[in-house]
Amino acid sequence: MTIPDLWRIALTVPENLVAFFADAVGDHAVSVSTFEVEEGVSWLVEAISHGEPDRAWLTARIAVLAEAMGIAEPEMVIEPVPQLDWLTRSYKSFPPIRAGRCFIYGSHHEGGVPPSSVGLLVDAATAFGSGEHATTYGCLVALDRLSRRFPVRRALDMGCGSGILALAIAKLWHVPVVASDIDAESVRVTRLNARRNQVSSLVRAVGGNGYKVEAVRRGRPYDLIASNILARPLARMAPDLRRALRPGGYAVLSGLLDRHENWVLAAHRSQGLRLVGRIPVGEWRTLVLRG
Repeated sequence: MTIPDLWRIALTVPENLVAFFADAVGDHAVSVSTFEVEEGVSWLVEAISHGEPDRAWLTARIAVLAEAMGIAEPEMVIEPVPQLDWLTRSYKSFPPIRAGRCFIYGSHHEGGVPPSSVGLLVDAATAFGSGEHATTYGCLVALDRLSRRFPVRRALDMGCGSGILALAIAKLWHVPVVASDIDAESVRVTRLNARRNQVSSLVRAVGGNGYKVEAVRRGRPYDLIASNILARPLARMAPDLRRALRPGGYAVLSGLLDRHENWVLAAHRSQGLRLVGRIPVGEWRTLVLRG
């Protein structure tokens, strides 16, 4: 199995110019994500390319664009993405996956957790979410980025599946997390995974219908809500999310295709939330909103 060399292109630009610079580096990339760095001021534009990009061409293009926009040329980082041994050591399950600092691995994994990584032991199971899906990957990357600069005291994983996002939150922030799902099997698997990852004292898995669950209601307001479900329930539950999220809190939403992005965004913008980050992985989107 041959894995192409991955390279990262990153630069920080004014908020009103994000789209222009994302387009400028997009020609060299297989994916481009954008994320707020300083509220109302600057955003990070981050692209991933297969193979080393043409530095001279990119530098010249960014310089010309900066001059045309009347700003100083932003500093651009072009660096290789550290490679993992992506070859599975077992035919029984999936290979380890890295999403930000999160290192997701199954019980068959013979190696240890890489230094400076957050290990998440999650086997493929009957409940959704073992890290290999684009939406789970996007959520984990978003959570990792938020954990570097945003303090959290209480959090909610709405539609928890295997509980992988709740586990990540508990390990990244070391705070209590309510993990809720309408599916009883998901609740069982989340509890099991919390024990296996030694965060049972932080993750409380409960069953029931969305934000109406008593444990979910008692935990409000949340500093952080993660919800990786589907576009329709995301849009429908936007008012509930707004009521559960404290002012200034963050919501990480996924499970939606690119064609549903505007619909889901409109539902949340009507509740006063604003977009501060977008992580595309193929045709899937992960959105980061702030209350």
